[in-house]
Amino acid sequence: MSATNHSCTMPSRALIDAVRFSEPGGIAPAAERLRDAVTEICGLSTAVTHNVASREPMRDGNGAILASEIFGFRGAESRWWDVPQLALSSPIVHACRVEAEPFWCNAHGFRTRLPNPLLDIIDLHDFRIRAMTAAAIVVPIHLPFGQIGAASFLSPDPETNDLSDAYVRAADALAVLARAFVQSYVKVTARARPGLGSISLTKREVECLRWAAAGKTNEEIGIILGLQRTTVRFHIRSASVKLDAVNRDQTMFKAAQLGFLGMIN
Repeated sequence: MSATNHSCTMPSRALIDAVRFSEPGGIAPAAERLRDAVTEICGLSTAVTHNVASREPMRDGNGAILASEIFGFRGAESRWWDVPQLALSSPIVHACRVEAEPFWCNAHGFRTRLPNPLLDIIDLHDFRIRAMTAAAIVVPIHLPFGQIGAASFLSPDPETNDLSDAYVRAADALAVLARAFVQSYVKVTARARPGLGSISLTKREVECLRWAAAGKTNEEIGIILGLQRTTVRFHIRSASVKLDAVNRDQTMFKAAQLGFLGMIN
């Protein structure tokens, strides 16, 4: 489903700058400004993560958890970052992997400005339990090296399951602010990743990964490329090491995110 008409006053430069920061001491003030701005814009609360695949919550420069100390998720039942299976089971997380633009969702589906058939096949059973909300406006934040962050904007009334009006009015403004905040957080807190900025895959590694991404087995790739199965495995393993990936799927994902699978050699 899609929403076609929308209007939104974009945030001022001063407000965008207020949710950006360049050192750990700026995390808490920026988070507070983001929280307050979202309330002013649309009256919603903010739940934000820098990495949908990690249970490590976002923290300020002193180690305090932003979700509880600034964004107000203090009750035992609302500590979403402590739910072990959230990254695997939440339909919102699944949607963030296949959609890059803001959407809103509830148990009846995902609403976007442009149709995305990949959203239509996401399992919505027990939506409220698995998503830990009745409805949300969500901004996916796709980051370097395949990392995905997300900001969810929720009604203070847990029974509200229609955010269509708020989505039409505010989605673009929320996206600008959320992306500025999360991108700043990732840069300020990122650990060094030596060599990733200058990774170079060989032609054979790219060819093998491209066919692997098409669903071919090592044996099938070997037939296509005229290589031994063990040679194909060697090339994929070599690419995996270069990309600091833990398995075949993550190797292909990182290679795609870095643009290697679209290369013409």
